[in-house]
Amino acid sequence: MAEIQYGIRTKNINKSYDKKQVLFNVSMKVPKGKIYGLLGPSGCGKTTLVKVLVGILKAGSGTAYIGESTLPSLKATSEIGYMSQSAALYPTLTGYENLKFFGSLYCLKGQELEDRIHYVSSLVHLTDDLQKKVGNYSGGMQQRLSLAISLLPNPSVLLLDEPTVGIDPLLRQEIWQELHRLSEKGVTILITTHVMDEAEKCHYLGMMRDGRILVSDTPENILKATGCSSVEDAFILLSAPKQSREKAHEDAYEGGGNDEN
Repeated sequence: MAEIQYGIRTKNINKSYDKKQVLFNVSMKVPKGKIYGLLGPSGCGKTTLVKVLVGILKAGSGTAYIGESTLPSLKATSEIGYMSQSAALYPTLTGYENLKFFGSLYCLKGQELEDRIHYVSSLVHLTDDLQKKVGNYSGGMQQRLSLAISLLPNPSVLLLDEPTVGIDPLLRQEIWQELHRLSEKGVTILITTHVMDEAEKCHYLGMMRDGRILVSDTPENILKATGCSSVEDAFILLSAPKQSREKAHEDAYEGGGNDEN
């Protein structure tokens, strides 16, 4: 059996702000070419973990890897496409000017840059709005532009922090289709979300609460292990105190959850 190659790995990542610890021994592995969903409520540490992977924040302890590179690493950074939760755009520039500027930061130029701008803008349905100033964009349009920028360098690793917030359902579906196409081409994708139906579209899930990963596995394995019929129910069960989890399993068993009785 071939050895699994990982696009992203973390081992015992801890992070504190002043005296408040926000990440506790976070360990996860994302196989190359797979979509890993980091699922959890606002404030649970998802964004902090992504910023550690991007290199914006330094972990207090622990180790993170992009491919075989230990972070921080200039080589690893060059392989990452990153979309932050809050749009980091220039409102006085047009959508096209924003794409061209960020493309230059990725060392894209000439026809290659123009081709990438055309591709990513059409993907997020912004082609007809590229000459408008970003300050006149709606929140959803800014979100789509930020996603387009993260795709500009044709990265081998994509880190997307709540990428579909404020995007209409039809476009969200198209974006997920593109994410799966990218994964089939070998792109490793880490996406944070608090939307349960999006979590089910991922190959792997890390359920996160209070700075800790509660479980990390495929959605199918998580549902099987918890005896739940939905990701939402599984998350609620795993988030509950230990006594409540044990009681839930007992109730499921006594209520006919085991067909072998």
